[in-house]
Amino acid sequence: MNGFGRLNRKPPAEHRSPLEAIPVPAARAVIDCAVYIEGLRLPGTFTYRAALAEVRRRGEGFVWLGLLEPDARQMMDVAETFGLHELVVEDVVQAHQRPKLERYDDLLFLVLRTINYIEHDAVDAVSEIVQTGELMVLCAPDFVVTVRHGEHSGLGSLRKSLEATAERLAQGPTTVMHAIADMAVDRYLTVVEAMAEDVAEIEEKVFGPRGRIIPIDQSHMLKRELIEFRRAVAPLDGPLRRLLATPDLVPKAVRRYFRDVADHQATVTDRIAELDETLNSMISAAMGRVAMAQNEDMRKISAWVAIAAVPTMMAGIYGMNFENMPELSWHYGYFTLLSIMFSACLLLFVTFRRNHWL
Repeated sequence: MNGFGRLNRKPPAEHRSPLEAIPVPAARAVIDCAVYIEGLRLPGTFTYRAALAEVRRRGEGFVWLGLLEPDARQMMDVAETFGLHELVVEDVVQAHQRPKLERYDDLLFLVLRTINYIEHDAVDAVSEIVQTGELMVLCAPDFVVTVRHGEHSGLGSLRKSLEATAERLAQGPTTVMHAIADMAVDRYLTVVEAMAEDVAEIEEKVFGPRGRIIPIDQSHMLKRELIEFRRAVAPLDGPLRRLLATPDLVPKAVRRYFRDVADHQATVTDRIAELDETLNSMISAAMGRVAMAQNEDMRKISAWVAIAAVPTMMAGIYGMNFENMPELSWHYGYFTLLSIMFSACLLLFVTFRRNHWL
């Protein structure tokens, strides 16, 4: 039994679903596969087996294999070709990993979370602002395998950009790893600035003129999205520091570029912390405004109840119809009582209005 025996065990036939009975070729998960010699892409189409064989026959260059959401069967075939550890295969297939960097002998396994900002006209018009995906990079001296999870994590434009600068690709597979990390972190910067505009929009509403709708629900939604963003971004600090401390696998020239990525990552982390603090302040302010509005409503209700209590009390007393009640048989008694009721209500109204209760 080889190193992947545990993953190859098949369930009994009676427990297999119809889909499990139909193996999907690994080639179905391949987005692109190319051989690069001295930074230049060799012409022609290669399978990943043929590409790896060509690189090892020449003794130079590397293979760049791009995969999209491979399943266990597909990934097993790739793993056997490239000699990947079974734990790597499990992580690649299961996805939903935290950003991390693991080393298996001369193989580096980097996991990155990708962030996509959902464009919208107003914060109160959406229920979701960021979408997350995943990028995995398996980097060895003669190959780099990239695995994508999510619709917004495409690498086609990045590959074309690198192919246009052969001197960068000539530095080896770690250049591809750096370019992917740099692309992901640059997207973080774009998303955090877009979210800052959303926070400013909510801030304007919270601290705007009185009488406007207080956007508590939108504030909580932004807070939730910011937490998701932070969970995707913050854990990457450790892997980037470890890459800078791996001189035997990452050339010095490439480590310089990783240092720049780490600086941008730190900037994103700081901006997220600032936005989080701003949102906390806004939520507290919004809750305070709600409490104040409720207090004002209660004062108005109490004032009107006090005003209504005067005629209610007088009407209740004279409504008892006793024979010896004062002024009951007086000709002007009814009009006098109405005047007293009106005067008392007017006095209370003026008093409450002067004290800003009404």
